[in-house]
Amino acid sequence: MDFELTSDQEALVSAIDRLAQRFETKPTEFHGFALVGRELEEELSEGQYFDVAQIPELGPLAAAMAVERLARLPCTAEIALSMLLRPHLAGECPRPLGLSENGRPGRFVAGARTVIAIDGDTVSIARPAPAEVEAVDSLLAYPMGRLRAGVELTRLPGEEAATVLKWLRIALAAEASGLLHAAIAAAVEHLTLRKQFGRPLGTFQALRHRMAECAVLAGGVRWLALKAAGTADDGDAAVAAMHAQESATRIVYDVHQMLAAMGMTLEHPLHLWTYRLKALLSELGGRGGQALAVARHCFGASA
Repeated sequence: MDFELTSDQEALVSAIDRLAQRFETKPTEFHGFALVGRELEEELSEGQYFDVAQIPELGPLAAAMAVERLARLPCTAEIALSMLLRPHLAGECPRPLGLSENGRPGRFVAGARTVIAIDGDTVSIARPAPAEVEAVDSLLAYPMGRLRAGVELTRLPGEEAATVLKWLRIALAAEASGLLHAAIAAAVEHLTLRKQFGRPLGTFQALRHRMAECAVLAGGVRWLALKAAGTADDGDAAVAAMHAQESATRIVYDVHQMLAAMGMTLEHPLHLWTYRLKALLSELGGRGGQALAVARHCFGASA
């Protein structure tokens, strides 16, 4: 696949990068779990960035690149579902979007105007009123919420449900890529500055090898996510999501080991990326669910 960007796509990537640079630093007074980027979301909305996938000159590939870049920020906002999934939903689906699986609390559900509800093999859409959702306290670095009982759900037919699942997988992989790269960058900074035995930790070969393996895995997540966004293929989407969840399991463990006790504090921003990854690990059936999707879409296996 040709990943060379057009001039329009390059301009978008540059604009997103300039916008993101203003939100690169975690506020010094913040010591919680979910750093919600309300100002970031407002600027993206005002600039109509949530609609980039629907612009022929940009398309889903540019949207996936934007999602990946913005996921590297310490703050979080409902970006991936709006940029990558919403263009493929039928009817009026106001943003922000939330995702609820099997009745569990889900990302952004508490403030969502459109909720994708997955229950087993059934995919439905809800457009809840504010009183029909509730916030849930969570250690995960997303604002979490759940649908209240009695919310009206519109079940999607098979083909529409399959399309939703495909773009959910692509959105998951693109967001995970940004989170993984940011977590690795935080670990590298720590290894560069922290010294033991009179030398930076990053000069120890064993640690360098482990970080190199993490970088290779994260690079694979990025390219598979972009490929899936570009091809819109069910198999590519399943592979991208599976590799994202598999890689995140290994990388989250390694980067927290690199920071030792510092990585377990709320003062250090590492958790703002890794705890979001923890949430993504269980979505869409987790790694087992993605493996089944790969078997079905890539090898024709029956469920």
